[in-house]
Amino acid sequence: MGWAHSFPMSGGVRAGREWTRRQLSSLPWTAEEPETVDSIVLAVSELLTNAHLHARSDARLMLTWDGHCLHVSVHDEDPSLPTPKSPASGAVSGRGINIVRSLADSWDTYCQRHGKTVTACFRPAAHHREHGSD
Repeated sequence: MGWAHSFPMSGGVRAGREWTRRQLSSLPWTAEEPETVDSIVLAVSELLTNAHLHARSDARLMLTWDGHCLHVSVHDEDPSLPTPKSPASGAVSGRGINIVRSLADSWDTYCQRHGKTVTACFRPAAHHREHGSD
């Protein structure tokens, strides 16, 4: 099961968070796991912000549920891959990819012909209990 939507640079982050919450509400586990939903929405916010600020492009958001993991993928037009940084104390930016790394169970980046895609995987807590920590 999956969904995809493009978000423009102007107003796209807020719209992306709202759209994500609507899509996630159709999955059976989300009502029991509001913390996981909040983590996913925060990761979407960070990834869309990165696409708009650093790539200076619109962003394509894809959510895919495979029965084990909710994959959050954001594609932008900049081919340079994000690198986790240690921003200076008091800096107002530079933490986005670190936030995604800390929230997601796993994450990866993929270079593509026209830009890149950053994907984060979120496994519901019920999956962890049933299958161990993988």
